[in-house]
Amino acid sequence: MRRLILSLFLLSFSVSIMATEVVLNPDHPQQHVVVRGDTLWDISGMFLKYPWHWPDIWQVNPQIENPHLIYPGDIISLVYRDGRPVLELSRGATAYKMSPEVREIALEKAISTIPLNAIRAFLTRPRVVGEEVLALAPYIVAGSEERLISGAGDKVYVRNLDEEQGDHYSVFRSGQVYKDPKTAEILGYEAIYTADALVEVMGDPATVNLRKTTREVMVGDRLLPVIADDYEMNFMPRSPEQGMDGQIIAVFDGVSQVGQYQVVVLNKGARDNLEIGHVLSIYQAGETVIDPVLSGRESETFFNTENIGKDRNATVTLPDEHAGVAMVFKIFEKVSYAIVMKATLAIHINDRISSSE
Repeated sequence: MRRLILSLFLLSFSVSIMATEVVLNPDHPQQHVVVRGDTLWDISGMFLKYPWHWPDIWQVNPQIENPHLIYPGDIISLVYRDGRPVLELSRGATAYKMSPEVREIALEKAISTIPLNAIRAFLTRPRVVGEEVLALAPYIVAGSEERLISGAGDKVYVRNLDEEQGDHYSVFRSGQVYKDPKTAEILGYEAIYTADALVEVMGDPATVNLRKTTREVMVGDRLLPVIADDYEMNFMPRSPEQGMDGQIIAVFDGVSQVGQYQVVVLNKGARDNLEIGHVLSIYQAGETVIDPVLSGRESETFFNTENIGKDRNATVTLPDEHAGVAMVFKIFEKVSYAIVMKATLAIHINDRISSSE
């Protein structure tokens, strides 16, 4: 009897743990037919209170090709197995426009986890480098016709190019220095992308033609070889396996307040076991205010002398407030990029990030 009672207790305890781990959205549907424009994060939010708990209830069907990928037309159903909620995938039929020609037909592109347009530029260009990378990189020594500033279609002259690196380069300018707010350790240097470049004549200096430009190209800008587009596009949102505690150290595009789908830089990276797909909570740093009681200001009047000797500048720091959720999508050794998926309060540089629920 004791063993039976103990078994029932452990069973109920494990069920209660599962209930706290995976919380369904009260308004969840029983089924959802995937349509073009859906993202995995949006679909997860339909069924779950916390979208990053998706891996905990996603049922992989080995009979379906690419069960981790979801395509328009697929059907996602919520069912229960042994009392646990499970999401199942039924591969929907994909319609194709037929023609008399013989051609190879590929599956329609799988849906992305998040809106890729918001992060594509950060995936295709190296944006954080070590100090030595830019210092040793080929550099623009002069522009054609004595130009100090060049643009698309102009020629520039570059020193220290290596023929083995190929003909295609991206042009960068050194940006801000990323430092840890607490330790002052230099975590990396921002490399600001300015242009694409193609080598016309190799030499020292080499003649290089500027192609697409996003801003002016200047003497002293550095060139780095173009990186192949082998970046990750389908992320699996999930909580970090271990506790994480860090800060937002930079925001792109010169904004002071961050909102949904904006990209932030975190002071945590691969060396901290942070991984692509990890979801982190953002906490707005608590404001430091004057304590009206300890400072004596609460009862202070013009003629009041009772508060002499009190610290009129006594302060207290208010608790941090949960301000949103971000997902890591690109990792460097000491820093990482994250996209804000939800913002309930204004988010700023130096706000705290930690492991999600």
